Amino acid sequence: MSALEDPTDEHLEITSPKTWAAGLPAVAHALQYSLSQTSPRRTMLTLLNVNQAKGVDCPGCAWPEAAPGKRHMNEYCENGAKHINDEATSHRVRREFFERHTVDELGRKSDYWLNQQGRLTEPMVKRPGAEHYEPISWDDAIALMADELRALDSPDEALFYTSGRVGNEAAFLLQLFARAYGTNNLPDCSNMCHESSGSAMTETLGVGKGTVSLDDIHEADLIFVVGQNPGTNHPRMLSALEETKRNGGSVVAVNTLPEAGLMRFKNPQKARGVVGRGTVIADQFLHIRAGGDLALFQALNLLLLEAEDAAPGTVLDHDFIREHSTGFQEFAEQARKTSWDDVLTATGLTREEIEQVHERVLAAKSVIVCWAMGVTQQKHGVPTIREIVNFLMLRGNLGRPGAGACPVRGHSNVQGDRTMGIWEKMPQSFLDSLGREFGFTPPAKHGHDSVNAIRAMRDGEAKFFLGVAGNFIRATPDSDVTEQAMRRCRLTAHISTKLNRSHTVCGDTALILPTLGRSDRDMQAGGEQFVTVEDSMSMVHASRGKLAPASPDLLSEVAIISRLARATLGGTPEIGWEEFEADYGTVRDRISRVVPGFEDFNRRVAEPGGFQLPNPVNAMTFRTPSGKAVFTRNDFEMPLAPKGHLILQSLRSHDQWNTVPYAMDDRYRGIRGGRRVVMVNPEDIEDLGLTEMQMVDLVSIWTDGSERRAESFRLVPYPTSRGSAAAYYPETNVLVPLDSVADVSNCPTSKAVVVRLEAAAWAG
Repeated sequence: MSALEDPTDEHLEITSPKTWAAGLPAVAHALQYSLSQTSPRRTMLTLLNVNQAKGVDCPGCAWPEAAPGKRHMNEYCENGAKHINDEATSHRVRREFFERHTVDELGRKSDYWLNQQGRLTEPMVKRPGAEHYEPISWDDAIALMADELRALDSPDEALFYTSGRVGNEAAFLLQLFARAYGTNNLPDCSNMCHESSGSAMTETLGVGKGTVSLDDIHEADLIFVVGQNPGTNHPRMLSALEETKRNGGSVVAVNTLPEAGLMRFKNPQKARGVVGRGTVIADQFLHIRAGGDLALFQALNLLLLEAEDAAPGTVLDHDFIREHSTGFQEFAEQARKTSWDDVLTATGLTREEIEQVHERVLAAKSVIVCWAMGVTQQKHGVPTIREIVNFLMLRGNLGRPGAGACPVRGHSNVQGDRTMGIWEKMPQSFLDSLGREFGFTPPAKHGHDSVNAIRAMRDGEAKFFLGVAGNFIRATPDSDVTEQAMRRCRLTAHISTKLNRSHTVCGDTALILPTLGRSDRDMQAGGEQFVTVEDSMSMVHASRGKLAPASPDLLSEVAIISRLARATLGGTPEIGWEEFEADYGTVRDRISRVVPGFEDFNRRVAEPGGFQLPNPVNAMTFRTPSGKAVFTRNDFEMPLAPKGHLILQSLRSHDQWNTVPYAMDDRYRGIRGGRRVVMVNPEDIEDLGLTEMQMVDLVSIWTDGSERRAESFRLVPYPTSRGSAAAYYPETNVLVPLDSVADVSNCPTSKAVVVRLEAAAWAG
């Protein structure tokens, strides 16, 4: 398909879902997409350097790399190759493009089409009342933003958003600027994905990060993969799970859909993956109903308590419980009230299936639980993760090899951004350290997360929006409300590498600020620079771009933020913004004195592979009020759908990264040529009185009586669990109201949408 074509769903083809992932087809598809974007030479230059010790970090997922010396020369997956060469594309968006297309016209284009136009090349502005973007100089763009910021009635009328593509140095400077300016309004993409993980783990373990390393994955006796699709979202995880299996470990997959990568993996970097049958990954698949994970772990915890009753002193880790935890008795009292009727209703599983998993747990000396958005984006996501922590603590599966909690993050540096202070409610200890280092008093009042940022714009309480990377409009829930909210701003600005939907939803004045990508060489006054990132397992390492920048008019994220801060703050407080722009090593020097674990940052990150941040849990140190890990009581909860309704979850297609599809296909699920599809179990289709491939509208219903509608989806029979359905986002974001959020974390509930399917007015 030409990059100038805007695809439709008129050529939808459905075949049987795949039962294995990767292999030579993955290599072929990666190269096909890469070569459609750029030359063979640039393709090879990026692919031979991505995820290497002295190379460029993949801008895709946050799965860690093996230690230097153990990495494959092709240390990337199919989607990683697409990510890096999507950024390295030779296609360009120049000023003539914006002369040809009005903002309104661009707003009617698909996400795919917008992304395919290529790299942005110079700053652009849409003036109040104008229909087109037009060029603007960097000095004028910076001055426009600085003037607007100084004109606000309060610093809290400004919002500073980041996605996980932002490196540590730029993230640190953004939060420094925002706090020196006077606000903690630092929403980020983590608010919408793993905020439930951070909330639950901070409460129970005292730290919001995972506790395992890549070696732990390899060494584990048993790994749970819950609400996660590694074959599409973290494909290199399959290589790690393959190593687990070859070392004698087992894997239990828990999902509402069977995922090809967890059935069988053909590792294209191994001969057995090319000519052999590959490796069966999941030893057991629990085909769970949407939102049933809490009930599953409550049942497993009940079974462990009962097994201890039957054989005292042989099942639970009493030393861990006695010495390192609190709240066990209250938890156990609650756990013993678990109802098997509730469990079987919520999970859709049989008691025999759950007891079989229980036997696997008893046989395992070390257990890891991995999870992703299938768990976090539920109203009861936080209680579910707290129950997972209970499960791990019962047998002491924390702080030792092959065991622990593993929230698998998405964006490549989403964890690093949080470490650098991108959070609307950083602890006072961080703020105090920041203030001492830079000579000012950071604001203590908590700021807006992503959901509350939308509310603030909607209500006229926020008037300035700066997005650093990402695609805020398409990543957020309640699409119509979010777009209306953004349009109420006086100024919106996006620091971006490529065109996306957020550029078409403008405040009175709107700016597009093109920046260097991860793959671009970054030359500053102090010489060639590199940035750093932190992966899902707390490894911090350098990323060095190798390609000539897409345009001589690009600035780095560090440069844009530094110039904006200097223009806005006027030297008060006295912070060396010019020095930071010239030499990122000076930023890292300051980070080393503010952020715990980053001491001697520049020297340590220069070591091949970087360094691992300490995790206090692995030293049996718990930064909770009691100084111990906390067992919690979690009431039974499950999403309820009235008769004739289903529980819908949103998900990515295989050829998609976050909000941007790279093709209109979902190869592993057998869906080609379209994205407006809803996947439903054939028996549910029959029970609902509908027919396969019928055109339907998705109508979500909510407890306040409100409804949302997403029109014209093709009804595709698919082996979802009974009562569950699935469709792609961002197309289904419109179905999730702004106020439908997880308890405690405020994370949108995109994996638990109660819907009815109505015959579409237009039948196709």
